[in-house]
Amino acid sequence: MALILIIDDDEMLCGMVCKKLRHLEHDVEVAHTLEQGFRKTGERAFDLVLLDVRLPDGSGIEALPRLKHIDSKPEIIIITGEGDPDGAELAIETGAWDYILKPLSVRELSLQVTRALEYRKEKLAEKPVMILKRNAIIGSDPKLLACLKKVAKYTGTDISVLITGETGTGKELFARAVHENSRRATFPFVVLDCAAFPEQLVESILFGHEKGAFTGADQSRDGLILQADKGTLFMDEVGELPLSMQKTFLRVLQEKNFRPVGGKQELHSNFRLITATNRDLEQMVNEGKFRQDLLYRLKASTIKLPTLHERASDIETLVLHYVGLFCKSYNLLIKGVSAEFMDLLKMYHWPGNVRELANVIDLSIANSHMYDVLLPIHLPTDVRISTKLYSMTNNGTPGRKDFSDEHLKNSELPSLSMSLEETEKRYMRSLVHYTEGNIQEACRISGLSRSSLYARLKKYNIDRFS
Repeated sequence: MALILIIDDDEMLCGMVCKKLRHLEHDVEVAHTLEQGFRKTGERAFDLVLLDVRLPDGSGIEALPRLKHIDSKPEIIIITGEGDPDGAELAIETGAWDYILKPLSVRELSLQVTRALEYRKEKLAEKPVMILKRNAIIGSDPKLLACLKKVAKYTGTDISVLITGETGTGKELFARAVHENSRRATFPFVVLDCAAFPEQLVESILFGHEKGAFTGADQSRDGLILQADKGTLFMDEVGELPLSMQKTFLRVLQEKNFRPVGGKQELHSNFRLITATNRDLEQMVNEGKFRQDLLYRLKASTIKLPTLHERASDIETLVLHYVGLFCKSYNLLIKGVSAEFMDLLKMYHWPGNVRELANVIDLSIANSHMYDVLLPIHLPTDVRISTKLYSMTNNGTPGRKDFSDEHLKNSELPSLSMSLEETEKRYMRSLVHYTEGNIQEACRISGLSRSSLYARLKKYNIDRFS
């Protein structure tokens, strides 16, 4: 018997579903608003939540991440009368078990409830996650830990892994973590940056070449595929792999056989492939710039890394880590960090993610000279300007906070996270207006992926792009 919560404002539907689930010998509770639902989840440990999308006090899709992270971590099935493909994509990406349209088929609902509960039972019976070699992967934000859990899951297989995320989020670090925690860890980890070489050299770099195969080939050389034998080949920025090479590489990936440039015999390499990209490969497929059959092979398993803004709870940990790291490398005593310095770093939007944060700390230490404590004055000028502009609103009045009345209570300022949400909300509204509904242009300007863009539009109830 499982404990199930239904969050839906349709009383008739709730009654029908309750009757069926109780017939299946489950314990069922009902909430007609999100507020009631969250109150109930604080009182009992639910195994499964059936969640409507449109509720009187908010969106079920927006509430999904919070429900996923309550203590009991229930499975969630979205039930909705809206056939929204973007909503379905977002729900599944956020971790929903399924997305079922109304009117509900009792048979389908019963099947999905049973399957979700079976999956939950097996998941809870799993052995504790292995102790991972994390190396330079710093932080404990739930979004980061979810990615590390996938690393642990994929280390026991040889399946291809595609790592996606914005520049600076640590894609190569995660690729190394998959390799170093796998049975291939004692063999080579070979890196190819697909964006770093001209198209005419990629074939030779991958497959190697024989002496005299082309002008300048004064001796035979092994390619990276052969060098990665028994180990891992990591192809960074795989979206830059020339289209002319993609068909050839797909065959190599399938058969693990290849022929060096100018060679007469095929060679074999037992390599594992891990790829990474900050580009939307699905969109590239639609534009004819990337082969769909190759994408299917690459994305057998995926890890989508969060931006630093999305894992903001790790900023303080990362700052202290890099302060210690750089001070040690420069043979300095560990410098202190002032509260004002840390507050500005937490306020900054970090378009370059963790890589940018590391560079900012490095430069701040260089700017601090003999000071024992890092102060805001030691930050790079562009970071100081950006955070100052953030704190100035409405005609550039310094210190004036542009917060709605509901965010002020007893004359107290809102939390930093709430303030950041207000700024992001204003930005998204301006983005919609500026791009006139052009989603591709909005993604380019904001640096967001298509799914991240839709998530923010839904979060702030901003009219979606047509």
